[in-house]
This record gives sequence, C-alpha cells and structure tokens, in this order.
Amino acid sequence: MNPSYRSRTSRRQIHQVINGHSRVQQDSLAREEPLEIRLTSPHLPEPFPVTVTMRTPGDDFDLAAGLLFTEGILPSGETIHSITYCHDPQVDGEQRYNIVNVNLHGNIPLQLQHLTRNFYTSSSCGVCGKASLEAIHVRGIKGIPDGFTITDEVIYELSDTLREAQSVFEKTGGIHAAGWFDNEGNLHALREDIGRHNAVDKLFGHAFLTNQTPLHEGILMVSGRTSFEILQKAAVAGVPIVVAVSAPSSLACDLARQFNITLIGFARGQRFNIYTSEQRIRMR
Repeated sequence: MNPSYRSRTSRRQIHQVINGHSRVQQDSLAREEPLEIRLTSPHLPEPFPVTVTMRTPGDDFDLAAGLLFTEGILPSGETIHSITYCHDPQVDGEQRYNIVNVNLHGNIPLQLQHLTRNFYTSSSCGVCGKASLEAIHVRGIKGIPDGFTITDEVIYELSDTLREAQSVFEKTGGIHAAGWFDNEGNLHALREDIGRHNAVDKLFGHAFLTNQTPLHEGILMVSGRTSFEILQKAAVAGVPIVVAVSAPSSLACDLARQFNITLIGFARGQRFNIYTSEQRIRMR
C-alpha cells in the first residue's frame, strides 16, 4: 500500500436533524490515527521510541522532522540520513504506516537520557509557565530580529486565503491548518492536521528538511487559537509574525514578548488585534 494514497478522511453514516426532521446520510470525518516517531542510528542497538502523537495521516515525514526540530532534539536537517516507514514484518500491514523511523547519520552522537529529558521538558506538558520559558532560554533560542514588516492590508486577506486552501477542512469541517505566507500575502506552503500543533510541526518540518530554517522572512498563519506550544515552535523556527483566527493564551503573549515575535489574533475580515511587537505592522 502506498502511504500517499491513504485517505485523510473517513466516511460515517449519520442522522442529520434540521427543524425537527431527521434524514440518514453519509458524512466525512477527519481521520485520526497514532504516529510513533522513532530514532535509528548505528549507535543504537534498536530503534529508540521518542513519542507517539495522534495525527491525521499525510505529510508524516514532515511531522516527524518538525516535531524533533521544534522540540530541540535535532538541530539541523543535515543530521538526518533518511526517514522511512516501519519495515518490520512482524508489524501488521497498514500499521507500518503509523510508525516512522528517523534514521540519523552515523557521526551523530546520542545521549538517550538527555534526549528523553530534553523532549519532555521542552514539551511544556505539565510544566509551569515560568519553567517553560526558562527551558527555551536554556536551549539558546534568541529573540527574533526586526526588519521584516507587512502592511495591515496583507493581514486582512490571510484568513480567507488560508481557508480557501484547506481541502480537508472543506470535506470535514474538523481539521486545523498552518500556512506560511510572504510579505505580500502569497501562500507558499500549507499543512492540515486534526491537531493544531501537528499542523505547525508539519509546516516547519517541511522547511527544516529543505534547509529553509530559520524562517525570518514570512508569516505563520494558524486556523485556531495560539497557545504557548505554538509560539514555542515559532520561536525555535525563527518566525517573526504569527497570525491566528482566534485568541492567544496569556503565556503565548508572554513568550511572544520575550522573543520579539509579533503576535496577532482575531484576524477576521477587516479587523485584527496586535498583542506584541507592533513595529512590524505598517498601517496604510
């Protein structure tokens, strides 16, 4: 089975009720399946499981690379020899496409204890806000430089452009998107996933694997709200401007302020809110 042909949607029979009348019809749902990400290396006797994330199938290699990049596990795409699906014949057929092996070059040393501690600390899961911010500083992430600017008119168009490009959302209405735009509002890349963080990791993973990071010249647009985790990933990737359809969290604002990221929320139609680093937005 070619994984590129795996459907990102699943059909279900439903009862649709409108004005007190019910009818049976078919509905499309966003597919959700686990993806195990493993590291392999000549230094390891067997594949090392890093994490399992629930995702929508598609762009799995981008997701694996992006997650390892934004969580500080891999510093450069050049450390990766190849990325493959599981080849273990003991694993059931289709389930092999729910396991990704990130195969590292033999000259990359691995300290598994450090790797595990680093991943779970930087994931900010169950860690207080202050500790999460300090963990990012410890990793050596710098503030985003000024220089990249856009006009308010560009922001007005981003939401519609992103929405029109969301092919899976069009079918299901239940999936998130992350898009990468230039300073004129042109969409250069888009990734969709049932998880907000996964959509961002897929997008950044694509940039990471094609040696485009750091991303100092562009705009990250997300379809939902902006959490600390999304801003953390943006800081790692060097993104100067993050725009969202919905609201940011308080910790997302704190992180954006510390790393000089322009954070924009409620970008809908002819309005938006600027929460931090407004100097990058030029008003007409």
